Amino acid sequence: MIQVGDRVPDATLYETVEFGEACPLNPQPVSVAKALEGKKVVVFGLPGAYTPTCSAKHVPGYVANLDALKAKGVDEVWCVSVNDGFVMAAWGKDEKAIGKIRFLGDGAAEFAKKLGLELDLTAAGMGLRMKRFSMLVDNGVVKTLNLEAPMKFEVSNAETMLAQLG
Repeated sequence: MIQVGDRVPDATLYETVEFGEACPLNPQPVSVAKALEGKKVVVFGLPGAYTPTCSAKHVPGYVANLDALKAKGVDEVWCVSVNDGFVMAAWGKDEKAIGKIRFLGDGAAEFAKKLGLELDLTAAGMGLRMKRFSMLVDNGVVKTLNLEAPMKFEVSNAETMLAQLG
């Protein structure tokens, strides 16, 4: 599993901020390593788009605290989940967060696996997903990592990240 001090492994995520009449358009590949280069980024991962805690608490908390995070030197905030880029974009739009937070799809769970943060929710009908976490990444290196216990939402929220930023 990824640890503080580790370099974040490269993976390909998918993102779009373009929308047609009915749905998001053409998610584009995003190299994690390249996108983290020279930036201070808060990455938070969660089990799935449109799920209760993720939609009611996790994303809204980061949207509400975005200005405070940026005031502490954060360049970008990423929301990552094992969903495709289309779903992540639609969810970001529904959360009124497109253009504020980057919604990045890890459809094949490549990033989740490379981080060692994959979560098997097959028994719950959701397949392979991502554990709930947050991390501060500075120029590709993990500075803080907050991993939630199963079924909890206590340490990966925006308020905890703000406190850790000092």
